[in-house]
Amino acid sequence: MSDSKEYTQKRAFFEKMLTIYGRNAVYEALLDSNTHPFRLHLSTSNKPIEIIDTLKKMATKRGAEILFHDKNELSRISKNAKQDQGVALDIEMQSFIDITTFLQTHNSYRILAVDGVENPQNLGLIIRSACAGNIDALLLAKKGNAALGSLVIKASAGTLFRMPILRVDDLDISLKMLQSQGAKVYTMSLQATKSYKEAEYDAKSIFVVGNESRGVSEPIEALSDHRIIILMQRGVESLNVAVAASLLAFLE
Repeated sequence: MSDSKEYTQKRAFFEKMLTIYGRNAVYEALLDSNTHPFRLHLSTSNKPIEIIDTLKKMATKRGAEILFHDKNELSRISKNAKQDQGVALDIEMQSFIDITTFLQTHNSYRILAVDGVENPQNLGLIIRSACAGNIDALLLAKKGNAALGSLVIKASAGTLFRMPILRVDDLDISLKMLQSQGAKVYTMSLQATKSYKEAEYDAKSIFVVGNESRGVSEPIEALSDHRIIILMQRGVESLNVAVAASLLAFLE
Protein backbone atom coordinates (compact mmCIF):
# COMPACT_ATOMS: atom_id res chain seq x y z
CA MET A 1 0.00 0.00 0.00
CA SER A 2 1.38 3.42 -0.94
CA ASP A 3 2.07 5.93 1.83
CA SER A 4 -0.44 8.39 0.34
CA LYS A 5 -3.19 5.77 0.17
CA GLU A 6 -2.48 4.62 3.72
CA TYR A 7 -2.54 8.24 4.93
CA THR A 8 -5.89 8.82 3.18
CA GLN A 9 -7.39 5.72 4.77
CA LYS A 10 -6.14 6.64 8.23
CA ARG A 11 -7.45 10.18 7.87
CA ALA A 12 -10.86 8.89 6.76
CA PHE A 13 -10.91 6.55 9.77
CA PHE A 14 -10.10 9.27 12.30
CA GLU A 15 -12.56 11.66 10.65
CA LYS A 16 -15.25 9.25 11.79
CA MET A 17 -14.06 9.26 15.41
CA LEU A 18 -15.98 11.05 18.13
CA THR A 19 -14.61 11.19 21.68
CA ILE A 20 -17.06 11.61 24.54
CA TYR A 21 -16.34 11.81 28.25
CA GLY A 22 -18.00 11.42 31.63
CA ARG A 23 -19.08 8.20 33.32
CA ASN A 24 -22.82 8.50 32.65
CA ALA A 25 -22.37 9.57 29.03
CA VAL A 26 -19.93 6.74 28.34
CA TYR A 27 -22.21 4.24 30.09
CA GLU A 28 -25.19 5.30 27.96
CA ALA A 29 -23.12 5.17 24.78
CA LEU A 30 -21.89 1.66 25.54
CA LEU A 31 -25.47 0.64 26.31
CA ASP A 32 -26.75 1.97 22.97
CA SER A 33 -26.67 -0.75 20.29
CA ASN A 34 -26.38 1.92 17.59
CA THR A 35 -22.90 2.97 18.74
CA HIS A 36 -19.63 1.46 17.55
CA PRO A 37 -17.24 1.87 20.50
CA PHE A 38 -13.57 1.74 19.53
CA ARG A 39 -11.51 2.59 22.62
CA LEU A 40 -12.32 3.12 26.26
CA HIS A 41 -9.83 5.43 27.99
CA LEU A 42 -9.52 5.26 31.78
CA SER A 43 -7.42 7.27 34.17
CA THR A 44 -5.13 5.34 36.52
CA SER A 45 -6.31 7.76 39.22
CA ASN A 46 -9.82 6.27 39.18
CA LYS A 47 -10.78 4.58 42.41
CA PRO A 48 -11.84 0.89 42.15
CA ILE A 49 -15.58 1.48 42.22
CA GLU A 50 -18.49 -0.37 40.64
CA ILE A 51 -19.15 2.01 37.74
CA ILE A 52 -15.56 1.71 36.46
CA ASP A 53 -15.76 -2.09 36.59
CA THR A 54 -19.09 -1.94 34.79
CA LEU A 55 -17.66 0.27 32.02
CA LYS A 56 -14.74 -2.11 31.53
CA LYS A 57 -17.05 -5.12 31.28
CA MET A 58 -19.34 -3.31 28.84
CA ALA A 59 -16.44 -2.16 26.68
CA THR A 60 -15.01 -5.68 26.55
CA LYS A 61 -18.40 -7.10 25.60
CA ARG A 62 -18.72 -4.52 22.79
CA GLY A 63 -15.24 -5.33 21.49
CA ALA A 64 -13.66 -2.00 22.43
CA GLU A 65 -9.99 -1.73 23.40
CA ILE A 66 -9.32 -0.51 26.95
CA LEU A 67 -6.40 1.82 27.56
CA PHE A 68 -5.13 3.31 30.81
CA HIS A 69 -3.54 6.76 31.12
CA ASP A 70 -2.32 9.05 33.82
CA LYS A 71 -4.68 11.87 34.73
CA ASN A 72 -3.00 14.49 32.52
CA GLU A 73 -2.98 12.26 29.46
CA LEU A 74 -6.65 11.37 29.97
CA SER A 75 -7.43 15.09 30.15
CA ARG A 76 -5.69 15.65 26.81
CA ILE A 77 -7.85 12.93 25.28
CA SER A 78 -11.14 14.17 26.73
CA LYS A 79 -10.24 17.87 26.31
CA ASN A 80 -12.26 18.53 29.46
CA ALA A 81 -10.32 17.81 32.63
CA LYS A 82 -13.01 19.26 34.88
CA GLN A 83 -15.83 17.02 33.69
CA ASP A 84 -14.34 13.84 32.23
CA GLN A 85 -14.42 11.99 35.61
CA GLY A 86 -11.43 9.95 34.47
CA VAL A 87 -13.33 8.34 31.60
CA ALA A 88 -13.44 8.89 27.81
CA LEU A 89 -14.69 6.81 24.92
CA ASP A 90 -13.76 6.88 21.24
CA ILE A 91 -16.74 6.03 19.07
CA GLU A 92 -16.53 5.18 15.39
CA MET A 93 -19.39 7.22 13.94
CA GLN A 94 -20.97 5.25 11.12
CA SER A 95 -23.36 8.18 10.70
CA PHE A 96 -20.56 10.56 9.66
CA ILE A 97 -20.60 10.65 5.84
CA ASP A 98 -18.62 12.80 3.42
CA ILE A 99 -20.62 14.77 0.86
CA THR A 100 -19.25 12.90 -2.15
CA THR A 101 -20.36 9.54 -0.74
CA PHE A 102 -23.76 10.95 0.17
CA LEU A 103 -24.36 12.30 -3.34
CA GLN A 104 -23.50 8.95 -4.88
CA THR A 105 -26.57 7.43 -3.26
CA HIS A 106 -29.00 10.38 -3.35
CA ASN A 107 -30.40 11.81 -6.58
CA SER A 108 -32.82 13.88 -4.55
CA TYR A 109 -32.63 14.91 -0.93
CA ARG A 110 -33.56 17.26 1.86
CA ILE A 111 -30.64 18.45 3.95
CA LEU A 112 -30.83 20.50 7.13
CA ALA A 113 -27.80 22.80 7.44
CA VAL A 114 -26.82 24.25 10.81
CA ASP A 115 -25.19 27.67 10.77
CA GLY A 116 -23.71 28.62 14.15
CA VAL A 117 -26.00 26.92 16.67
CA GLU A 118 -23.99 27.26 19.86
CA ASN A 119 -26.27 25.75 22.50
CA PRO A 120 -25.66 21.98 22.84
CA GLN A 121 -29.26 21.29 23.83
CA ASN A 122 -30.56 23.11 20.76
CA LEU A 123 -28.20 21.19 18.49
CA GLY A 124 -29.20 17.90 20.07
CA LEU A 125 -32.90 18.68 19.61
CA ILE A 126 -32.26 19.67 15.98
CA ILE A 127 -30.55 16.34 15.36
CA ARG A 128 -33.44 14.49 17.01
CA SER A 129 -36.05 16.26 14.87
CA ALA A 130 -34.03 15.73 11.69
CA CYS A 131 -33.68 12.03 12.48
CA ALA A 132 -37.40 11.65 13.17
CA GLY A 133 -38.54 13.78 10.24
CA ASN A 134 -38.15 13.96 6.47
CA ILE A 135 -34.48 14.95 6.43
CA ASP A 136 -31.89 12.83 4.63
CA ALA A 137 -28.78 14.35 6.25
CA LEU A 138 -27.56 17.09 8.53
CA LEU A 139 -24.92 19.47 7.15
CA LEU A 140 -22.72 20.59 10.02
CA ALA A 141 -19.55 22.67 10.03
CA LYS A 142 -16.92 21.44 12.49
CA LYS A 143 -16.38 24.97 13.81
CA GLY A 144 -18.96 27.54 14.83
CA ASN A 145 -21.51 25.04 16.17
CA ALA A 146 -21.73 23.35 19.55
CA ALA A 147 -19.30 20.46 19.92
CA LEU A 148 -20.77 17.00 19.40
CA GLY A 149 -20.23 15.97 22.98
CA SER A 150 -22.12 14.51 25.90
CA LEU A 151 -24.68 17.34 26.16
CA VAL A 152 -25.60 17.08 22.48
CA ILE A 153 -25.87 13.29 22.71
CA LYS A 154 -28.17 13.55 25.72
CA ALA A 155 -30.42 16.17 24.09
CA SER A 156 -30.58 14.12 20.90
CA ALA A 157 -31.71 11.08 22.90
CA GLY A 158 -29.07 9.01 21.12
CA THR A 159 -30.22 9.93 17.61
CA LEU A 160 -26.79 11.43 16.94
CA PHE A 161 -25.65 7.86 16.34
CA ARG A 162 -28.36 7.25 13.73
CA MET A 163 -28.68 10.53 11.81
CA PRO A 164 -26.49 10.86 8.69
CA ILE A 165 -24.21 13.84 9.35
CA LEU A 166 -22.14 15.60 6.70
CA ARG A 167 -19.34 17.20 8.75
CA VAL A 168 -17.54 19.86 6.74
CA ASP A 169 -14.75 22.35 7.32
CA ASP A 170 -16.60 25.27 5.70
CA LEU A 171 -20.38 25.56 5.36
CA ASP A 172 -20.09 28.31 2.75
CA ILE A 173 -17.92 26.23 0.40
CA SER A 174 -20.04 23.12 0.88
CA LEU A 175 -23.27 24.94 0.06
CA LYS A 176 -21.73 26.42 -3.09
CA MET A 177 -20.60 22.96 -4.18
CA LEU A 178 -24.08 21.51 -3.65
CA GLN A 179 -25.66 24.43 -5.50
CA SER A 180 -23.33 23.80 -8.44
CA GLN A 181 -24.89 20.34 -8.64
CA GLY A 182 -28.46 21.60 -8.69
CA ALA A 183 -29.37 22.07 -5.03
CA LYS A 184 -31.45 25.03 -3.84
CA VAL A 185 -30.77 26.74 -0.52
CA TYR A 186 -33.68 27.93 1.64
CA THR A 187 -32.97 30.24 4.57
CA MET A 188 -35.24 31.36 7.37
CA SER A 189 -35.63 35.14 7.25
CA LEU A 190 -37.86 37.64 9.06
CA GLN A 191 -37.82 39.69 5.85
CA ALA A 192 -39.26 36.86 3.77
CA THR A 193 -42.81 37.18 2.48
CA LYS A 194 -43.52 33.53 1.66
CA SER A 195 -44.50 31.13 4.42
CA TYR A 196 -42.51 27.93 4.69
CA LYS A 197 -45.80 26.10 4.20
CA GLU A 198 -46.50 27.79 0.86
CA ALA A 199 -43.05 27.53 -0.70
CA GLU A 200 -42.38 25.03 -3.47
CA TYR A 201 -39.31 22.95 -2.72
CA ASP A 202 -36.82 21.58 -5.19
CA ALA A 203 -35.93 17.88 -5.43
CA LYS A 204 -32.57 18.86 -3.94
CA SER A 205 -33.40 21.18 -1.06
CA ILE A 206 -31.20 22.51 1.74
CA PHE A 207 -32.81 24.24 4.71
CA VAL A 208 -30.52 26.48 6.76
CA VAL A 209 -31.17 27.33 10.40
CA GLY A 210 -28.97 29.91 12.09
CA ASN A 211 -27.62 31.10 15.40
CA GLU A 212 -29.93 31.42 18.41
CA SER A 213 -29.71 35.22 18.51
CA ARG A 214 -28.11 36.33 15.22
CA GLY A 215 -29.91 34.00 12.85
CA VAL A 216 -28.34 32.91 9.57
CA SER A 217 -24.95 34.53 9.01
CA GLU A 218 -24.49 37.10 6.23
CA PRO A 219 -22.21 34.93 4.02
CA ILE A 220 -24.73 32.08 4.10
CA GLU A 221 -27.70 34.42 3.65
CA ALA A 222 -25.99 35.76 0.53
CA LEU A 223 -26.09 32.24 -0.97
CA SER A 224 -29.82 31.81 -0.38
CA ASP A 225 -31.93 30.88 -3.39
CA HIS A 226 -35.20 31.34 -1.51
CA ARG A 227 -36.10 33.01 1.77
CA ILE A 228 -38.95 31.60 3.81
CA ILE A 229 -40.63 32.53 7.07
CA ILE A 230 -42.65 30.88 9.82
CA LEU A 231 -45.48 33.34 10.33
CA MET A 232 -46.10 34.25 13.96
CA GLN A 233 -49.38 35.01 15.72
CA ARG A 234 -50.24 37.18 18.77
CA GLY A 235 -47.13 39.31 18.57
CA VAL A 236 -44.62 36.48 18.98
CA GLU A 237 -41.39 37.54 17.26
CA SER A 238 -39.75 34.20 16.56
CA LEU A 239 -39.36 30.56 17.59
CA ASN A 240 -36.48 28.78 19.24
CA VAL A 241 -34.13 27.50 16.51
CA ALA A 242 -34.73 23.88 17.48
CA VAL A 243 -38.51 24.34 17.19
CA ALA A 244 -38.12 26.03 13.80
CA ALA A 245 -35.90 23.16 12.64
CA SER A 246 -38.50 20.61 13.71
CA LEU A 247 -41.16 22.31 11.59
CA LEU A 248 -38.88 22.17 8.56
CA ALA A 249 -38.00 18.55 9.27
CA PHE A 250 -41.64 17.47 9.07
CA LEU A 251 -42.56 19.28 5.87
CA GLU A 252 -44.35 16.97 3.46
